Amino acid sequence: MTRMDRAAFDARRVRAAATQMRRDIVSMLEQAGSGHPGGSLSATDIVATLYFGGVLRYDPEDPQDPTRDRFILSKGHAAPALYAALAQAGYFPHEWLGTLRKLGSHLQGHPDMRKCPGVEVSTGSLGQGLAIGAGMALGMARDDRDAGVPAADARRVYVLMGDGELQEGEVWEAAMFAASRRLANLVAIVDNNNLQIDGHLNEVVSLGDVCAKFAAFGWHVLEVADGNDAAQVRDALDMAAAWQQGPVAIVAHTVKGKGVSFMEDQVGWHGKAPSAEQLAEALAEIDAASEGEGR
Repeated sequence: MTRMDRAAFDARRVRAAATQMRRDIVSMLEQAGSGHPGGSLSATDIVATLYFGGVLRYDPEDPQDPTRDRFILSKGHAAPALYAALAQAGYFPHEWLGTLRKLGSHLQGHPDMRKCPGVEVSTGSLGQGLAIGAGMALGMARDDRDAGVPAADARRVYVLMGDGELQEGEVWEAAMFAASRRLANLVAIVDNNNLQIDGHLNEVVSLGDVCAKFAAFGWHVLEVADGNDAAQVRDALDMAAAWQQGPVAIVAHTVKGKGVSFMEDQVGWHGKAPSAEQLAEALAEIDAASEGEGR
């Protein structure tokens, strides 16, 4: 596979990629017998838009290409969504997906940059991704400026976080730092599915107005009403790329378990693998939805 550069948005292609990702996510979790379907499925359309919607610059044949953009999956338990995208992008054989969470596998329960091509940062301990991304963005911005790279061509860092993750204090330390350094090449995306392992966020530790919080820390904030609509996600990402005055936070409202009706908005599917029977039901539903949309 050749290098993928920023390009025009092809909604049909992204929807098809997201469908395959959903199939892969539920299949690999059933084979593993453990994992996190809910947050992986809620993030699928966001990750598909980044990798297959003409947003990220990357090269599967050269994962360390210095001109690439960076994607950090801070909510590392949603690793199946990332692995499904990386396999489809050509970073490694599709057959690897069946080894998820097995001893010696490249695909650990949380992303490991030492084992899996295309993984930029080892994640899983929630709250750290934005701080790491801010450091990356600062160094890349300085290097690009010194090299005379135009702002439109500058390398960017995208950090995908869970909404429950925003309960971690380090997130807001990083947010304060990024705003103070005016890191215009940093985009934080919040997978705002309103569920965490213990229940709905307002029943655990309410976040209040997430958009207002990021704005108060000096970020430019964009809100996506349907974060499972790739076209809406791409529109927000385009607006984020056009903003050159500082970091951008995209708060994308999603549905946990999106695409599998019996998993949607169900806290019990935060960290439980489907049975063989449930897998068959999920695959049939994913395929039916795909056929219904004509893709």
